Amino acid sequence: MGGFFAFFGSLIIAGIVAVLFEKWDITHNGILPSIIIALGGVILLFMIRVMFHLSLGSPGLDAIAGAAGALILIPTEAARRNRRK
Repeated sequence: MGGFFAFFGSLIIAGIVAVLFEKWDITHNGILPSIIIALGGVILLFMIRVMFHLSLGSPGLDAIAGAAGALILIPTEAARRNRRK
């Protein structure tokens, strides 16, 4: 039962991190795309946590790291591809 609440809490944290990244001008994707990217990063990190028992600490810390990592890495790749064209 604890995993259920940890998962949905992690998703809420991902949304908060995404909004803060947009508000602080760290990313320039728009709020909705940033939330979607952050949710993807958190789900990926949560699945790694469940399947391989790898973690950075608490589920909240994993959520912050997953959301921030996805927001930093994914738009950078898309921007590089668009600049080359």
